[in-house]
Amino acid sequence: MSDKQSTVLGKDIGLTSCPTCHKVTCAKSTHCSRCDAPLTVRDYSSVQKSWALLITATILLIPANVYPISTLTNQGRVTQDTIFSGIAHLVKTDMIPIAIILFVASILVPILKIVGLTIYLSAISFKLPISKKRLMTGFHIIEWIGRWSMLDLFVISLTVAVVNMGQLLDAKPAPAATAFALVILLTQLAAKVIDTRLLWDRLEAKDDSSTNA
Repeated sequence: MSDKQSTVLGKDIGLTSCPTCHKVTCAKSTHCSRCDAPLTVRDYSSVQKSWALLITATILLIPANVYPISTLTNQGRVTQDTIFSGIAHLVKTDMIPIAIILFVASILVPILKIVGLTIYLSAISFKLPISKKRLMTGFHIIEWIGRWSMLDLFVISLTVAVVNMGQLLDAKPAPAATAFALVILLTQLAAKVIDTRLLWDRLEAKDDSSTNA
């Protein structure tokens, strides 16, 4: 099969796929015949939306790591911990496995997710010569691991529920918890709103081949 034939896109032959149920249907239809979801051949504005969400998440990542994420009051003495100081405290108390889990979920995963989405969006916006199949594989990995970034907030929630004993011992989330939650939410939305079909529109025969609706 020639390169031209192997890289035919669905939109070139009047077809598109439903973003909800993924049924392939006529591109002229305004709604899916199966689930009645609105149809668009390509959502070109999704790239700008994803960039905006990603940049906002990157900015919020700074206060999420600089400001305290939890506040503990023990017999009137108030101590605050950032993500880094909390992990360091776990290491000092020989709770290294938990420290590793929190480091991966709270620091490594959000940073790698932002870097991964930046590469993905740059490949679409600036036509970078990167394998489209590898980009899609990385994109699906980003979607899957992103949910584990909420582990740190889950630990804080459990801590608040377990140790809260009024004035003697009181644990509360600090401002960085809100910023961190927004980072996770915005990166999840940045990955969700992007129309992945835009990547295959810039397909190069020497790089990858696919048939896409």
